[in-house]
Amino acid sequence: MPKLTQTKPKVLITDALSDAAVQIFRDRGIEVDFQPGLGKDKEALAAIISQYDGLAIRSATKVTDKLLAQATRLKVIGRAGIGVDTIDVPAATARGVIVMNTPFGNSITTAEHAIALIFALARQIPAADASTQAGKWEKNRFMGVELTAKTLGVVGCGNIGAVVADRAIGLKLKVIAYDPFLTPERAFEIGVEKVELDELLGRADIITLHVPLTDKTRNLLSEENLAKTKRGVRIVNCARGGLVDEIALRAALDSGHVAGAALDVFVTEPAIENPLFGHPNVICTPHLGAATSEAQENVALQIAEQMADYLLSGAITNAINFPSISAEEAPRLKPFVALCEKLGLFLGQLTEAPIKGIRITYEGAVAGMNTRALTSAAVTGVLRPILQEVNMVSAPVIARDRGIVIDEIKREGGASDYESVVRITVDAEDMPRDAAGTVFNDGKPRVIEIRGINIDAPFAPLMLYVRNHDRPGFVGSFGTVLGEAGVNLATFAMGREAEGGNAIAFVAVDAEVSPEVLKAIEAIPQVKRVRPVRF
Repeated sequence: MPKLTQTKPKVLITDALSDAAVQIFRDRGIEVDFQPGLGKDKEALAAIISQYDGLAIRSATKVTDKLLAQATRLKVIGRAGIGVDTIDVPAATARGVIVMNTPFGNSITTAEHAIALIFALARQIPAADASTQAGKWEKNRFMGVELTAKTLGVVGCGNIGAVVADRAIGLKLKVIAYDPFLTPERAFEIGVEKVELDELLGRADIITLHVPLTDKTRNLLSEENLAKTKRGVRIVNCARGGLVDEIALRAALDSGHVAGAALDVFVTEPAIENPLFGHPNVICTPHLGAATSEAQENVALQIAEQMADYLLSGAITNAINFPSISAEEAPRLKPFVALCEKLGLFLGQLTEAPIKGIRITYEGAVAGMNTRALTSAAVTGVLRPILQEVNMVSAPVIARDRGIVIDEIKREGGASDYESVVRITVDAEDMPRDAAGTVFNDGKPRVIEIRGINIDAPFAPLMLYVRNHDRPGFVGSFGTVLGEAGVNLATFAMGREAEGGNAIAFVAVDAEVSPEVLKAIEAIPQVKRVRPVRF
């Protein structure tokens, strides 16, 4: 954890925050330099950033590695809102700068905007308004549809998606939802029918998207998936640009397969031009999901309080890159935080079925520590492959909202051959997955068990997880495939149940492994499965 300043903290605000938020800093004894609009002037910002302990921003300010290199005094960046895509979080982390956001301040506002767009699509309100104000009276042209009894497909039923579902149920729509993390119990609680994506595409009269943009969700509504939708479907996206293939959507609109689309977000923003612009059945708004006075005020006040707490006392709330622990606990807990997150991230990358529960068992000395941050780190790792914006504070809340049961078990007795062991089990609908790890004297986390098989492997940025049969020839064939592809092995760890039985290899590589090389590995007779994993 960065050492807090002993002098009076100083905060720079480069985007529009309310007067009340600015006053919070001043009331708590923090010097404030309020320069809204400065974030758009990269050179001017870089010239003065070294004077400040804190930087409070909205989406207009871009915090790059280059800017952070000049921010020699900076300790915390506060984003008034949820998205941190304008902040180089890894660079901030490497420099010991805490990055905070306000993950839940915009939920209601964004959900209400989605509902507003659904109404606008159903009754062609923007086009009817333009026609009427142009002096026309085209009453028969704008034939709308009723929402009552229609089926709304909600893709992503987290905090925002659940609010949309609640409002839609009140409007007498039937709501079906696709979300890998939504349990049947949680679906029943909020009144939606849980379905798989293909079923949702085929049944929904209206589809609304509420998922983050990740490698798995990019072009979620692709040409192929749009073809699976029922004719006359209407599409709403208030989440992230890139979830919809804009060119494919335009073609589906032109053909009449998609009756209409309403988008608040686009692949390229600001969206000066776009393939969807000009289509008579498309409604576009300029990323207004969070644009209400209430939401802007809420997130501004929240970030001011969070930043002030951190600069004055070291308390961390809603941090993207650090758990909520005190300065005194940080040195002892930090390596175990890294272990828990990496173990969780490993299991999360292997799990594609809906998750019912996550169990973290602490054995030995680690069981006597403050494990709250460790559990949050583990849950964060498990959820991050799907929900990239999850952080160590919001992860338990997100898991609870999806009905995922988090169990924490402490055993302060002996932990086999190790002083401390952390064991994580992800209980998914298809099967449980588990792994265990420890921290050695060098402070580096290691995997010591996977699927009940003992192994000793350090973590690396790029790794391959291989399940294989313990038979002669595997290691040679595996190395040959990677060698011929020009991929260098960094570390190679193996474990097995018994001679000739099931085995596991956990391998660090120095470069990305292409899909073609992965197929070549899978073709090795001894290999049962290979998965690339990132840390």
